[in-house]
Amino acid sequence: MNVIPNPWQALRSLTAARIALGRSGISLPTAPQLDFQLDHARARDAVHLPLDTASLVQALGDVLPGHPDALQLASAAPDRSTYLQRPDLGRRLNTASHDTLAALYQPVCPYDLALVVVDGLSALAIAQNAAPFIHALLQRLGTEDWSIAPTTIVTQGRVAVGDEVGQLLGAKAVVVLVGERPGLSAPDSMGLYLTWAPQVGLTDAARNCISNVRPEGLSYFDAAYKLHMLLRESRKRQLSGVDLKDETVEVLEEDTKVGRRFLLA
Repeated sequence: MNVIPNPWQALRSLTAARIALGRSGISLPTAPQLDFQLDHARARDAVHLPLDTASLVQALGDVLPGHPDALQLASAAPDRSTYLQRPDLGRRLNTASHDTLAALYQPVCPYDLALVVVDGLSALAIAQNAAPFIHALLQRLGTEDWSIAPTTIVTQGRVAVGDEVGQLLGAKAVVVLVGERPGLSAPDSMGLYLTWAPQVGLTDAARNCISNVRPEGLSYFDAAYKLHMLLRESRKRQLSGVDLKDETVEVLEEDTKVGRRFLLA
Protein backbone atom coordinates (compact mmCIF):
# COMPACT_ATOMS: atom_id res chain seq x y z
CA MET A 1 0.00 0.00 0.00
CA ASN A 2 1.32 3.44 -0.94
CA VAL A 3 2.23 5.97 1.73
CA ILE A 4 0.26 9.21 1.42
CA PRO A 5 2.60 12.14 2.24
CA ASN A 6 1.67 14.87 4.70
CA PRO A 7 1.66 18.53 3.53
CA TRP A 8 3.69 19.45 6.64
CA GLN A 9 6.62 17.30 5.43
CA ALA A 10 8.98 20.29 5.06
CA LEU A 11 8.59 21.15 8.75
CA ARG A 12 10.19 17.88 9.83
CA SER A 13 13.64 19.35 9.20
CA LEU A 14 12.96 21.91 11.95
CA THR A 15 11.88 19.64 14.80
CA ALA A 16 12.33 16.18 16.26
CA ALA A 17 8.61 16.08 17.09
CA ARG A 18 6.52 13.38 15.46
CA ILE A 19 4.75 15.41 12.80
CA ALA A 20 4.06 14.87 9.09
CA LEU A 21 4.61 11.12 9.26
CA GLY A 22 2.25 10.38 6.40
CA ARG A 23 -0.24 7.52 6.39
CA SER A 24 -0.86 4.22 4.71
CA GLY A 25 -4.60 3.87 4.35
CA ILE A 26 -5.86 4.81 7.80
CA SER A 27 -2.70 3.60 9.56
CA LEU A 28 0.77 4.86 10.35
CA PRO A 29 3.39 3.72 7.84
CA THR A 30 5.66 0.90 8.95
CA ALA A 31 8.89 2.93 9.20
CA PRO A 32 7.50 5.62 11.56
CA GLN A 33 5.85 2.89 13.65
CA LEU A 34 9.15 1.08 14.05
CA ASP A 35 10.89 4.37 14.88
CA PHE A 36 8.28 4.98 17.59
CA GLN A 37 8.84 1.57 19.13
CA LEU A 38 12.62 2.09 19.13
CA ASP A 39 12.37 5.52 20.78
CA HIS A 40 9.91 4.15 23.34
CA ALA A 41 12.39 1.41 24.22
CA ARG A 42 15.20 3.96 24.52
CA ALA A 43 13.10 6.08 26.87
CA ARG A 44 12.30 3.09 29.09
CA ASP A 45 15.96 2.05 29.13
CA ALA A 46 17.01 5.58 30.13
CA VAL A 47 14.70 5.51 33.16
CA HIS A 48 16.17 2.25 34.45
CA LEU A 49 19.81 2.74 33.44
CA PRO A 50 22.05 2.96 36.55
CA LEU A 51 24.46 5.89 36.77
CA ASP A 52 28.12 4.97 36.29
CA THR A 53 29.35 7.13 39.16
CA ALA A 54 33.02 6.11 38.78
CA SER A 55 33.13 7.35 35.18
CA LEU A 56 31.23 10.49 36.15
CA VAL A 57 33.66 11.27 38.98
CA GLN A 58 36.54 10.97 36.52
CA ALA A 59 34.80 13.17 33.94
CA LEU A 60 34.04 15.83 36.56
CA GLY A 61 37.65 15.69 37.76
CA ASP A 62 38.79 16.54 34.23
CA VAL A 63 36.70 19.73 34.18
CA LEU A 64 37.25 20.63 37.85
CA PRO A 65 41.06 20.63 38.18
CA GLY A 66 42.24 21.41 41.68
CA HIS A 67 38.91 20.42 43.24
CA PRO A 68 38.49 17.29 45.38
CA ASP A 69 36.78 14.33 43.75
CA ALA A 70 33.00 14.62 43.69
CA LEU A 71 31.46 13.16 46.83
CA GLN A 72 29.10 10.25 46.11
CA LEU A 73 25.82 10.35 48.02
CA ALA A 74 22.47 8.56 47.84
CA SER A 75 18.88 9.49 48.47
CA ALA A 76 16.56 7.77 50.93
CA ALA A 77 15.23 5.57 48.10
CA PRO A 78 17.09 2.24 48.53
CA ASP A 79 16.65 1.03 44.94
CA ARG A 80 15.32 2.07 41.54
CA SER A 81 11.94 0.42 41.96
CA THR A 82 11.30 2.26 45.23
CA TYR A 83 12.60 5.49 43.72
CA LEU A 84 10.08 5.35 40.87
CA GLN A 85 7.17 4.65 43.23
CA ARG A 86 8.16 6.99 46.09
CA PRO A 87 9.21 10.42 44.76
CA ASP A 88 9.29 11.73 48.34
CA LEU A 89 12.22 9.47 49.22
CA GLY A 90 14.23 10.80 46.31
CA ARG A 91 13.95 14.31 47.73
CA ARG A 92 15.98 13.54 50.88
CA LEU A 93 19.40 12.07 51.53
CA ASN A 94 19.67 8.76 53.30
CA THR A 95 20.99 8.83 56.86
CA ALA A 96 24.54 7.80 55.96
CA SER A 97 24.87 10.48 53.25
CA HIS A 98 23.39 13.15 55.50
CA ASP A 99 25.77 12.31 58.34
CA THR A 100 28.77 12.12 56.01
CA LEU A 101 28.07 15.53 54.53
CA ALA A 102 27.35 17.10 57.90
CA ALA A 103 30.60 15.76 59.36
CA LEU A 104 32.89 16.57 56.46
CA TYR A 105 31.82 20.09 55.58
CA GLN A 106 31.36 22.79 58.17
CA PRO A 107 32.61 25.89 56.35
CA VAL A 108 33.28 29.04 58.37
CA CYS A 109 32.33 31.21 55.41
CA PRO A 110 29.38 30.15 53.23
CA TYR A 111 30.10 29.00 49.71
CA ASP A 112 28.55 31.08 46.95
CA LEU A 113 27.46 28.06 44.95
CA ALA A 114 27.03 24.30 45.26
CA LEU A 115 26.73 22.07 42.19
CA VAL A 116 24.70 18.92 42.82
CA VAL A 117 24.60 16.27 40.08
CA VAL A 118 21.55 13.99 40.32
CA ASP A 119 20.71 11.00 38.14
CA GLY A 120 16.96 11.74 38.23
CA LEU A 121 14.91 9.93 35.61
CA SER A 122 17.72 9.70 33.06
CA ALA A 123 21.21 8.73 34.12
CA LEU A 124 22.04 8.79 30.42
CA ALA A 125 21.44 12.56 30.35
CA ILE A 126 23.82 13.10 33.26
CA ALA A 127 26.50 10.80 31.88
CA GLN A 128 26.51 12.62 28.55
CA ASN A 129 25.89 16.24 29.53
CA ALA A 130 26.91 17.02 33.12
CA ALA A 131 30.68 17.35 32.70
CA PRO A 132 30.72 19.35 29.43
CA PHE A 133 28.03 21.70 30.76
CA ILE A 134 29.92 22.31 34.01
CA HIS A 135 33.02 23.06 31.94
CA ALA A 136 31.06 25.68 29.96
CA LEU A 137 29.61 27.17 33.16
CA LEU A 138 32.97 27.42 34.94
CA GLN A 139 34.42 29.28 31.98
CA ARG A 140 31.86 32.01 32.67
CA LEU A 141 32.03 31.92 36.46
CA GLY A 142 35.82 32.06 36.29
CA THR A 143 35.64 35.71 35.22
CA GLU A 144 33.98 36.60 38.54
CA ASP A 145 34.49 35.90 42.24
CA TRP A 146 32.56 32.71 43.00
CA SER A 147 33.48 30.30 45.78
CA ILE A 148 32.25 26.85 44.77
CA ALA A 149 31.52 24.05 47.22
CA PRO A 150 32.78 20.50 46.64
CA THR A 151 30.71 18.87 43.92
CA THR A 152 28.33 16.12 44.97
CA ILE A 153 26.67 13.27 43.07
CA VAL A 154 23.36 11.92 44.36
CA THR A 155 21.94 8.67 43.04
CA GLN A 156 18.20 7.87 43.07
CA GLY A 157 17.63 11.59 43.56
CA ARG A 158 14.99 14.17 42.75
CA VAL A 159 15.45 17.91 42.30
CA ALA A 160 14.63 18.81 45.91
CA VAL A 161 17.49 16.71 47.30
CA GLY A 162 19.73 19.59 46.25
CA ASP A 163 18.14 21.76 48.94
CA GLU A 164 19.36 19.44 51.68
CA VAL A 165 22.83 19.15 50.13
CA GLY A 166 23.12 22.91 49.71
CA GLN A 167 21.97 23.51 53.26
CA LEU A 168 24.49 21.05 54.70
CA LEU A 169 27.30 22.53 52.61
CA GLY A 170 26.45 26.04 53.76
CA ALA A 171 25.92 27.29 50.20
CA LYS A 172 24.17 30.54 49.37
CA ALA A 173 22.85 29.04 46.13
CA VAL A 174 22.55 25.55 44.74
CA VAL A 175 22.29 24.37 41.15
CA VAL A 176 20.97 20.85 40.60
CA LEU A 177 21.86 19.11 37.35
CA VAL A 178 19.27 16.36 36.91
CA GLY A 179 18.27 13.84 34.26
CA GLU A 180 14.83 14.81 33.01
CA ARG A 181 11.97 12.44 32.31
CA PRO A 182 12.80 10.90 28.90
CA GLY A 183 10.65 11.87 25.96
CA LEU A 184 10.08 9.80 22.85
CA SER A 185 12.54 11.97 20.94
CA ALA A 186 14.86 12.92 23.82
CA PRO A 187 16.00 10.24 26.29
CA ASP A 188 19.09 12.29 27.24
CA SER A 189 17.73 15.71 28.26
CA MET A 190 19.26 17.38 31.33
CA GLY A 191 17.56 20.01 33.48
CA LEU A 192 19.12 22.74 35.65
CA TYR A 193 17.45 24.02 38.81
CA LEU A 194 18.70 27.10 40.66
CA THR A 195 17.66 27.80 44.26
CA TRP A 196 18.80 30.68 46.45
CA ALA A 197 19.21 29.98 50.20
CA PRO A 198 18.53 26.23 49.86
CA GLN A 199 16.88 24.49 52.78
CA VAL A 200 14.73 21.42 53.25
CA GLY A 201 11.05 22.06 52.61
CA LEU A 202 11.21 24.53 49.74
CA THR A 203 8.75 24.12 46.88
CA ASP A 204 9.27 24.45 43.14
CA ALA A 205 8.18 28.08 43.40
CA ALA A 206 11.61 28.77 44.92
CA ARG A 207 13.50 27.43 41.88
CA ASN A 208 14.40 28.59 38.39
CA CYS A 209 14.51 25.89 35.72
CA ILE A 210 16.47 25.63 32.49
CA SER A 211 15.37 22.57 30.55
CA ASN A 212 16.43 20.36 27.64
CA VAL A 213 20.19 20.89 27.96
CA ARG A 214 21.88 18.63 25.40
CA PRO A 215 23.57 19.01 22.01
CA GLU A 216 20.30 18.51 20.13
CA GLY A 217 18.38 20.88 22.45
CA LEU A 218 19.64 23.90 24.37
CA SER A 219 23.39 24.00 23.79
CA TYR A 220 25.88 24.04 26.65
CA PHE A 221 26.88 27.56 25.61
CA ASP A 222 23.32 28.89 25.71
CA ALA A 223 22.48 27.08 28.95
CA ALA A 224 25.66 28.31 30.68
CA TYR A 225 24.91 31.85 29.53
CA LYS A 226 21.36 31.74 30.88
CA LEU A 227 22.39 30.15 34.17
CA HIS A 228 25.25 32.60 34.65
CA MET A 229 22.90 35.54 34.22
CA LEU A 230 20.39 34.01 36.62
CA LEU A 231 23.12 33.29 39.17
CA ARG A 232 24.42 36.82 38.94
CA GLU A 233 20.96 38.30 39.50
CA SER A 234 20.13 35.77 42.19
CA ARG A 235 23.20 36.74 44.19
CA LYS A 236 22.55 40.43 43.63
CA ARG A 237 18.88 40.26 44.70
CA GLN A 238 19.26 37.30 47.08
CA LEU A 239 16.26 35.44 45.69
CA SER A 240 15.22 32.88 43.09
CA GLY A 241 12.14 31.20 41.71
CA VAL A 242 9.01 33.09 40.75
CA ASP A 243 10.57 36.35 41.95
CA LEU A 244 13.52 36.01 39.56
CA LYS A 245 12.67 36.30 35.88
CA ASP A 246 14.82 35.03 33.03
CA GLU A 247 15.60 38.26 31.22
CA THR A 248 18.41 36.84 29.12
CA VAL A 249 18.42 37.20 25.37
CA GLU A 250 20.06 34.95 22.86
CA VAL A 251 23.64 35.98 22.27
CA LEU A 252 25.50 35.37 19.03
CA GLU A 253 29.28 35.45 19.33
CA GLU A 254 31.66 35.28 16.43
CA ASP A 255 33.60 32.38 17.92
CA THR A 256 30.55 30.13 18.31
CA LYS A 257 28.34 28.21 15.96
CA VAL A 258 25.16 28.98 17.86
CA GLY A 259 22.26 30.00 15.62
CA ARG A 260 18.92 31.56 16.35
CA ARG A 261 15.93 29.31 16.90
CA PHE A 262 13.61 29.35 13.92
CA LEU A 263 10.56 30.16 16.06
CA LEU A 264 12.31 33.24 17.47
CA ALA A 265 13.83 34.52 14.26
